[in-house]
Amino acid sequence: MQRPYLLFILPLVSAVAAMAQSPAPVMTEYGLVQGVSEKDLTVYRGIPFAAPPVGDLRWRAPQPATPWTGVRAAEKFAPDPIQGAGTGPGISEDCLYLNVWTPAKSAKERVPVLVWIYGGGFSFGSTSTPVHNGEHLARRGVVLVSINYRVGPLGFLAHPELSAESPHHVSGNYGLLDLIAGLRWVKKNIAQFGGDPDRVTIFGESAGGIAVSMLCASPEAKGLFRGAISQSGGSFGPPRPTTYPGENMKRLPDAEKAGEAFAAKAGAKSLAELRRIAPEKLPAGWGSGAAWPIIDGWGVPDDQYKLYAAGHYNDVSILVGYNSDEGLSFSREKTPQEFVANVQTRYGPFADKLLAAYPVGSDSVPKTARDLMRDAAFGWHTWSWARLQAQRNTSKVFCYYFDQHAEHPAGSPEADHGTPHGVDVPYVFQTLDRNKPETTPADLKISDDLAAYWTNFAKHGDPNGPGLPVWPAFTEKDRRVMYFHNEPKVGPVPSAASLEVLDAYFAWRRTPEGEAWAK
Repeated sequence: MQRPYLLFILPLVSAVAAMAQSPAPVMTEYGLVQGVSEKDLTVYRGIPFAAPPVGDLRWRAPQPATPWTGVRAAEKFAPDPIQGAGTGPGISEDCLYLNVWTPAKSAKERVPVLVWIYGGGFSFGSTSTPVHNGEHLARRGVVLVSINYRVGPLGFLAHPELSAESPHHVSGNYGLLDLIAGLRWVKKNIAQFGGDPDRVTIFGESAGGIAVSMLCASPEAKGLFRGAISQSGGSFGPPRPTTYPGENMKRLPDAEKAGEAFAAKAGAKSLAELRRIAPEKLPAGWGSGAAWPIIDGWGVPDDQYKLYAAGHYNDVSILVGYNSDEGLSFSREKTPQEFVANVQTRYGPFADKLLAAYPVGSDSVPKTARDLMRDAAFGWHTWSWARLQAQRNTSKVFCYYFDQHAEHPAGSPEADHGTPHGVDVPYVFQTLDRNKPETTPADLKISDDLAAYWTNFAKHGDPNGPGLPVWPAFTEKDRRVMYFHNEPKVGPVPSAASLEVLDAYFAWRRTPEGEAWAK
């Protein structure tokens, strides 16, 4: 006789329990948001931090979001930015949203904050990819935030008409301005999620790491964070009209010319026409000439190396590094002859010195040669960033070299392979299960150590903590870095002598002779 009663009451009890577990709505500057409980965390996905950059707001600095009434559900990721061909589910020009994973149980806790900036060559990227799941880092005692920003031409197009309508007389860098707007949202609102607005650390990889370095040099980002982590990033190369990896930056006039060519390719005779073209019909493609940040004289005031040398940057503690075989992901030369010819084209008078520093094989392009790409695009920038900041000895500097990879038999084609680009990301997020099914115990140990060092840095401005090998700060007198290969171990700057040769090239490039040659 009791069974029908139980069949009725059990679902009711379950429903009441589920309601009791739902987190209370949180008030942001634009309205209430309702997250979801996921075990010991509360997660908020798809929170607007700016107005949709569509219609007349395309190619403008992000504008305030429209306040809403009632409670906005923040349960699902918002669309990723338009990228590539601009078609497919889950992407949209309406993309300025962020996500929050918080371990805090109340707004009083003041937990340190880590803000993730994705990579993708400033042409691609997403906060929704499973590898960037913030739950594991959040469970280590930080609030994890990830921010969407515009990429490709929609994020970085410069054009004379756009500059003319700007109050700062600049254009381009909209993706960077999105990140700054997101960080301003964090500063104003994160306390309501239990985060500490005065303990914010930004971190990113590849283009995300490059963006981190640009934010460290941007006056517009001053005071929005107290620490920065750059994984395979940095932007310390001199500008040039024809760009190369490591010399990616154009000045505004050159970028505006590229923007005019972009508009002509799109078939638009005016900015108004360009804004009316559906995003999927705009010219696309990596390196389209309108898909990279530029030196605009405002958000990015100047050549970043010169800014740091003059002390004009946001002086925060940094943790910076790169992977051992970045060149494996980017080097395209198949023969020694092709490698030599490309080095001569790019480096001109310095080609012979760099070929001696980064030797190619007699019948192959080995790691010694690939490391020129690694250092020109990532290693030299990390090393220069560390040196320039260490010279002032105000905020702490920590450097690393990530070399976790499978070992290959001697004599095999992969015998000299190190760690390619981007492999470090799932280690940091502890999401190796998402794309590395052959994970070893050493992989898991390194992943655990990285997550501990990164979250310690967010908490204290220093990666060191109980149970971890001591990571010394990088200083002018003690230039040591932490190597990650099966276990953390301190060592010298990798390829230091070769970096000195590359440094001489970049110094020459900043001379009148070098600037004239690059044109």
